[in-house]
Amino acid sequence: MKRTPRLALHVVVVLLTVTSASEAVADDGTGPFGVTTVAAAIPQNARVGALFDGTQHFCTASVVRSPHRDLIVSAAHCLDDSDGDLVFVPGYRDGRAPYGRWKVGKRYMPAGWSRAQDEDSDVAFARVEGDVQDAVGGNRFVTGTATGATAVTVTGYPSARNVPIGCTNKPIAHSRTQQRIECPGFTGGTSGSPWVNGDGQVVGVLGGHEQGGATADVSYSVVLGAEAAALYRDAVC
Repeated sequence: MKRTPRLALHVVVVLLTVTSASEAVADDGTGPFGVTTVAAAIPQNARVGALFDGTQHFCTASVVRSPHRDLIVSAAHCLDDSDGDLVFVPGYRDGRAPYGRWKVGKRYMPAGWSRAQDEDSDVAFARVEGDVQDAVGGNRFVTGTATGATAVTVTGYPSARNVPIGCTNKPIAHSRTQQRIECPGFTGGTSGSPWVNGDGQVVGVLGGHEQGGATADVSYSVVLGAEAAALYRDAVC
């Protein structure tokens, strides 16, 4: 979800650490887990950006590797809900766009979402105008990984903040088609945030169940399977 509905249900105040010292690496060997901090301004985080519809950022997206070097992934409800022109700003921080502003072009929606807004299909791709991957790099989009096989780092942009936040933890299965993670402070605007493992692979996208979750402390993602793999193949053609 855009997470605005979740804000209406729960008012959560979270004190976020302003240094990166406590950020965990997305593997099994380090921690702490489940701690949300301001995401460090490092090259890996530049691949994550805010989605703007006009002057306000409302969702999160990230660059994934593709032959045309112009592909971003987000939640389907983020890319589908906006009728206007969208702009992707990777590495957005404090009103600045250090890697430029990239107009969002063609969008790719899974059939389950297009037909019925199925929460099990809440992932989508879009192309931007230009080779954004050359500017910031890209993570691999990977399907079929076991939920919780490793920890992941979730990085996103709350609508009420102009800096990204990040949290590392191990996802667990919510159902056969949905996975969940406990990380505080992921409020409105963080839908579409990538779940990146220690190998630099996107293995989840914040969204899915309840458009990403009904509280700020537990977030969801579709289990990336055959439908997501087919959608990626379509997007990179």
